[in-house]
Amino acid sequence: MAFTHENQRALRILESIEQGSASAAESYRLIEDADPTLVYFIFTWLRKHYAEHPAAEGVIGRLVELATKYPALTRQLEIGKADAVVTWFEETHRYREFESREFIEVIVDKLEG
Repeated sequence: MAFTHENQRALRILESIEQGSASAAESYRLIEDADPTLVYFIFTWLRKHYAEHPAAEGVIGRLVELATKYPALTRQLEIGKADAVVTWFEETHRYREFESREFIEVIVDKLEG
């Protein structure tokens, strides 16, 4: 697998929020130095994937908690959203067509490649 370390780091961010395996502070420490485009993709995947999911309340609640406690995250997401890779992905794919690991591999490969 290409970019193994980057994939693991990105998946750790996603899973810390998705599974609630880390506090908001711990998740933010993983996020604050990450590529803004990667962070945007992770947050958007979580929002889309859990939109009508039984676990939506917990996952979306953790996203809101992060954005509320760490206002700098909002700016990071805005920067990430403006990246041309986001336009490419959103014109070519649907977030819900990917499970987490496959999604991270596609995104990291595109961002790092």
